[in-house]
Amino acid sequence: MKEEKEEIKESMVMVGVQQHVICMKGGVGEESYALNSKSQTTLLSKSMTLLEQAVLDLCCTTLPETVAIADLGCSSGPNTFFAVSKVMTIIYKRYHQLGRSPPGFWVFLNDLPGNDFNSVFKSLPAFHEKMREENGEEFGPCYVSAVPGSFYHKLFPSSRLQFVHSSCSLHWLSQVPPELIDKKITNKGKIYLSKTSSQALIDAYASQFRRDFSLFLKLRAEEIVPGGRMVFSMKARRIADPVPDESCLLWDLLAQALQELVSEGVIGEEKLDSYNAPYYEAYTEDIRREIEKEGSFSMDGGEIMVLPWNGASDGVINYDRTTTAHKLSKSIRAVQEPMLASHFGPDIMDPLFLRFMQIIAADSREVEHVAFLVSLTRN
Repeated sequence: MKEEKEEIKESMVMVGVQQHVICMKGGVGEESYALNSKSQTTLLSKSMTLLEQAVLDLCCTTLPETVAIADLGCSSGPNTFFAVSKVMTIIYKRYHQLGRSPPGFWVFLNDLPGNDFNSVFKSLPAFHEKMREENGEEFGPCYVSAVPGSFYHKLFPSSRLQFVHSSCSLHWLSQVPPELIDKKITNKGKIYLSKTSSQALIDAYASQFRRDFSLFLKLRAEEIVPGGRMVFSMKARRIADPVPDESCLLWDLLAQALQELVSEGVIGEEKLDSYNAPYYEAYTEDIRREIEKEGSFSMDGGEIMVLPWNGASDGVINYDRTTTAHKLSKSIRAVQEPMLASHFGPDIMDPLFLRFMQIIAADSREVEHVAFLVSLTRN
């Protein structure tokens, strides 16, 4: 146990300064995450069957008077309360079906400090009203708290949580691989893995993911009660190839847009070469192996979820390429802008994403968007 705690402390030291900018674009403006997260909403909807089963299984255990639920990487906008509201409704209705007195709820919303928590809490009155409309006036009590911080840190007291949910967050690493920070490896002209990546770069990203994911599981194992549940989804690869187009194409096209700004003198070449994304899409089988290796959880289910290329365009079958390019560009900007603006400066965001949209529209390639949904029980 002492050795495990030492390992956790050592891993925490690796958390980079980039953490404060790995957050979605806040507010409710045209380019905000709140208005450009359709694909994330779709993935949440697809995850509901597995999530419902996990919650129903949890109801078969002895729950306390107030059930503690955490959503890690909650962001802001319409998706913030999507999962936690479903979890509470399922527990509340199941307890009524069993003739038991329903528990109260304590909801912890976690994201990095840069998250737009102001918008989240402005939406609380509407959230509480919606829960009462769906479940009756006697629903509750329901307490909601913000927990700013990295989920690669310990966030809660030991054995505090009964249910943890995370959607589309765990592909974000705690930091860029240290080999890139120390310049032991270069990634010239690129911002993520690509077909031209060296094996050393591929291995560095894979190693960073394993460290982070193992740490995440260990920390959650401390916080979740035995028998508690955790359901999460993350962008992932369904094939062993570490650099398939499904994982790399959009990153390559964004790097191309940055390269064009370099060629025009808008940004410096060294500025581009010093930027790398703290991101990794793991192979689904590697995720399974890491869960088994860490040993704190039993895997109850895993499901590959796939969205079409035009998932940001509401999945319309007959779509216009330019329209889809526009929507894809806006959805990616909503996720990427805080990180890119922190490194390159806010003034280039408009020309960068205009160029990015034009590149997508002119390119004939299309890929599906893949995520892995996992349901775990704390041993």
